[in-house]
Amino acid sequence: MTSSKTSLMSLTSSARRRTRTALGALSVAAVLTLSACGGGSGSDPGDAAADSSASSSPSDSGSDGASDGAAAGAQPDLDAIPDVVAEVNGEEVTKEEFVPIYEAAFAQAASQAQMGGEAPDEEQLRKQTADDLVDTELLAQEAEARGLEVSDDDIDAELTTLAEQNGMKSADELLKAVEQQGVTAEQARDQVGTQVLVEQLVADENGPIEPTDKELRALYAQAKEQQAQAGQSGQGGAQKIPPFAQVRDQLVEQATNQEVGRVATALVEDLRADADITINL
Repeated sequence: MTSSKTSLMSLTSSARRRTRTALGALSVAAVLTLSACGGGSGSDPGDAAADSSASSSPSDSGSDGASDGAAAGAQPDLDAIPDVVAEVNGEEVTKEEFVPIYEAAFAQAASQAQMGGEAPDEEQLRKQTADDLVDTELLAQEAEARGLEVSDDDIDAELTTLAEQNGMKSADELLKAVEQQGVTAEQARDQVGTQVLVEQLVADENGPIEPTDKELRALYAQAKEQQAQAGQSGQGGAQKIPPFAQVRDQLVEQATNQEVGRVATALVEDLRADADITINL
């Protein structure tokens, strides 16, 4: 893999359009961990703390996602999806790029529905997926306008970090794991590239994210409260949360992801106000 910089123009063309990462799943760590390990990195403070004591343990019952949905035999209706799902300031979001993300969302919804006894709401899932892809396209267009770019080294470094967070020895090991779940190495790299691009855009918009100790301790307190509530409700398998110092790095990551999501969401709201968006669902 070369280390030469990939211009944002190329990233925002064919490569990025093949595998956009939905804003609703902004953390690529969550996407790749789901594929590689069958468990999520967590979207709330409790997951961040609990994962540190057993990195191979699923953080919640709904994170088996694609494998459970496939096992249940539920399949989404792809015939209802048009060839051009949406247009964003003249850029097309195609069925080809929409389908993989929609199928993953459907599989997770099908798994959760299996427990709840209700079928997935496909119309709502299609709308949410389209909205997320539109949001991601808006962020990518804004990053391009600001002259931001992502290098191969940036992507390699993020993949290495994700591998280490999931107890793997290398980025190659992580990519092999996700390939076993139907995500190609190229798709994974594209997703990571989009994630890094959004993080660069957030930093350009709002400055570096540096969580304070007070914020981290607040997340830690939330995690302990969630654990206590789980114990009171009789949920089994709850793990004791390690001391604050032991999970501080995970809390930093969690707080950073939350702030990235907050800034990106606010930026999307501003961009939508002036955007020319057509959704064809």
